[in-house]
Amino acid sequence: MKRAKSNDELRPLYTREDFGKGIRGKHFEAYRKGTNLVLLSPDVAKVFPTDEAVNEALRSLIDLARKSTGLKKRALPTTKEKTTA
Repeated sequence: MKRAKSNDELRPLYTREDFGKGIRGKHFEAYRKGTNLVLLSPDVAKVFPTDEAVNEALRSLIDLARKSTGLKKRALPTTKEKTTA
């Protein structure tokens, strides 16, 4: 019994034209931005429900660490430097 050949099957060889017109740099900006995802534990997520809440808490911790250890500003970027960089 012969099987009907469907267009969904893989071919042994593909050419560039099979993939359509490409757009150079289509995803460049998104790639350049990058992301830094962090998975929060459920108990932590309850306390810090938004990304801004997490960032504010971490900035406070950075400031506290600077004050308590006497680190110079060059050791850790300021929050202003970090957001503009």
